[in-house]
Amino acid sequence: MAVDPMLQFVGRDQAYPAKRSAGDRAADFAEIAARYATPDAEDQAGRCSQCGVPYCTVHCPLHNHIPDWLRLTAEGRLREAYELSNATSTMPEICGRICPQDRLCEGNCVIEFAGHGAVTIGSVEKYITDKAWEEGWVEPVAVGPARGQSVGIVGAGPAGMTAAEYLRNHGYNVHVYDRHDRAGGLLTYGIPGFKLEKPVVMRRVERLRDGGIIFHHGFAVGEDASLDELRQRHDAVLIATGVYRARQVDMPGADGATAALDYLTASNRKGFGDSVPAYDDGTLSATGKHVVVIGGGDTAMDCVRTAVRQGAASVRCLYRRDRANMPGSQREVANAEEEGVEFVWLSAPTALRDGPNGGEVALRRMRLGAPDASGRRAPEHEPDSDTTTRADLVIKALGFDAEDLPVLFGAPDLQVTRWGTVLADSRTLMTSLDGVFAAGDIVRGASLVVWAVRDGRDVAATMHKWLRARAAGARRAA
Repeated sequence: MAVDPMLQFVGRDQAYPAKRSAGDRAADFAEIAARYATPDAEDQAGRCSQCGVPYCTVHCPLHNHIPDWLRLTAEGRLREAYELSNATSTMPEICGRICPQDRLCEGNCVIEFAGHGAVTIGSVEKYITDKAWEEGWVEPVAVGPARGQSVGIVGAGPAGMTAAEYLRNHGYNVHVYDRHDRAGGLLTYGIPGFKLEKPVVMRRVERLRDGGIIFHHGFAVGEDASLDELRQRHDAVLIATGVYRARQVDMPGADGATAALDYLTASNRKGFGDSVPAYDDGTLSATGKHVVVIGGGDTAMDCVRTAVRQGAASVRCLYRRDRANMPGSQREVANAEEEGVEFVWLSAPTALRDGPNGGEVALRRMRLGAPDASGRRAPEHEPDSDTTTRADLVIKALGFDAEDLPVLFGAPDLQVTRWGTVLADSRTLMTSLDGVFAAGDIVRGASLVVWAVRDGRDVAATMHKWLRARAAGARRAA
């Protein structure tokens, strides 16, 4: 009788791919862990309990068929595992690298609840898709029969790229407009290489380009064309810009702080070999500096770990709550601590100023009071707790807000919410402008890449339905 390769979680320990030593990985921007060897991937996939109600799938924004492709992996049917993973995600190897699995699929794994350690879902997902690229299993974009209609997409990030692929599958001519000189959005310029090496992103972009999707780089809507002009060029338009405006910190001297995205973009551009004057003159480089990062999310973790790799003299992260209440991935915090980052919990900056030895940040200790409206305990100032810390470079990583798109795009009739995000119908994802849709962070606010992929998939479906109805109406009118 054949032995079932699954349900091995009792006798087989959880094992993630081995990380390089902290000293080695802090010396470069390569990913910190290799992927599984094939036997290890199969063994770890075989730990899945094949739940009747798979909470991993329920808590995945894409509702990936996780138990099914874990079983296929455990059985050595890797191509089938890849094809099933790819059926629900346009970039599974990217999500496998950067999703906070500890808060999503793995954090809701049933055997994690039972004390056996979650199945290493993200690492297996990364393995099977990287294997697919190596073996040539990743097929070109499937282009549907030509419909004679075109779509313009503003923003080449994960939501825009995902929608572009699905719309191309339906046979539309797709043009993607982006103000940067490379596609990928935050995947390219916001996330450091030690979490997501850039060739992984660029091969996805090239696949879309080879599928006939046309990218217009260095194209700023509102300068090179207004939104109304794009509406005249295309049968439908999708706004998928994401949110990029840095939230401000309210304190004296705040203008002296550097925005996290400016800092990360400069570092990533250097990785591409670009000329970056603000990095070369030291403005956006941490080399030899005492660095302070304000914030507790994943962007803050990207900043502190980048500063370590740039050769900072010291790196401190200030967060006004404690470790248990921080929004960032606990795995990323652990990685940062291993690499030498000091976390100063329950601390808030009160001023940036010149000190006797250079720049410094004035701090005040915090304590957690009663829960706020979100249910999290609100931070309060501890009396008589002021102190200072050395800071040659202060980076603010407090999150992102939407830019003023009605003004930026020359589209005063484009309605936005009170938070500045684009107002879109919850069912159709159409904005207040007929034929103009919106998806991703520009609708939901700053969120995860996996949610942007989900939104891109959803909006492509509603746009397809609307475009078909429009084409049918035109035929009847003729």
